[in-house]
Amino acid sequence: MTWEDNVRRAVPYVAGEQPQRSGMIKLNTNECPYPPAPGVKAALQELDWEALRLYPNTDAAELAEALADYYGIAPEQVFVGVGSDDVLAMSFLTFFHSGRPILFPDVTYSFYDVWANLFGIPYKLCALDEEWHIRPEDYMAVNGGVIFPNPNAPTGVAESLDTVERIVRANQDVVVIVDEAYVDFGAESALPLLKKYENLLVVQTFSKSRGMAGMRIGFAMGSPKLIGYLKNVKFSFNSYTMNYPSQKAGVAAVKDEAYFRLVTQKIMDTRKRAKEEFRRLGFAFPDSMANFLFVTHERIPAGELFAALRKADIYVRHWDKPRISDYLRVTIGTDAEMDRLFAFLRDYLSSN
Repeated sequence: MTWEDNVRRAVPYVAGEQPQRSGMIKLNTNECPYPPAPGVKAALQELDWEALRLYPNTDAAELAEALADYYGIAPEQVFVGVGSDDVLAMSFLTFFHSGRPILFPDVTYSFYDVWANLFGIPYKLCALDEEWHIRPEDYMAVNGGVIFPNPNAPTGVAESLDTVERIVRANQDVVVIVDEAYVDFGAESALPLLKKYENLLVVQTFSKSRGMAGMRIGFAMGSPKLIGYLKNVKFSFNSYTMNYPSQKAGVAAVKDEAYFRLVTQKIMDTRKRAKEEFRRLGFAFPDSMANFLFVTHERIPAGELFAALRKADIYVRHWDKPRISDYLRVTIGTDAEMDRLFAFLRDYLSSN
């Protein structure tokens, strides 16, 4: 026996490429194409330098209060973490502990099975229908918990609040997590259901609509009891997870509602134009309510397009997985970035 025999083995999540070259077009990781609100820059410039020698507030209380005020809930209904991935991983560790399989879609965020395998949580995949929608009846079997994104990733398809409630109502003996990373681009949040269901956890992030992926801010909203359990696990793991600058920057972002609305509307307007252009070029896609499109071409394989775009320094996302191997996920960039993407595609498709 060697020391390696006692090492926990894991197959890690594979993130999108993160090239940093000048002139590239990066449409592969669903980042916001616009900077954070002006107040975020001001907040960082005005930081109390002396405070950096102290541990940050463990609850990120000022940020939790700002979020509670914004969403019309109590501060004790808010949990703040280092990006929504941190919040979701902590939620897996906290709530999916029954030994029964948890349920999530077969085409979805590819971190879910990574966390399940890492924590030894059994799981079952529920196939999306042919239109990439969840089938609520698949989530009504005995299970150890439910998680799904809304809108879904990588498809961008959003479910109605009625569909979400059907799933929550049928699973009141377990925790149901709705991952709303992309909800601010036109989908309906499950937040109103918190008044009716103590077992519902809604998770959101500052990485997409608020343009702050680099600050790593995510949060969950739920009943005080649910949030209390989540904090107990967090404080058994690491009490000081969110740094002081991120907390201050987060508060400033929440307070600038006008800028938030401006950016999300701009992305939705560009998305609408992108849908029209993709259709003209022979692409098909589900009706995305996220900040990306999930496209497939009528005659050119996705893998071929992915390689050609990459060679041109235009990065999109491609997975060689069942059901989705002939699709590309394309983040909505600035108008100028999308123009360059479509100019390349027009030239490439006309010569192939």
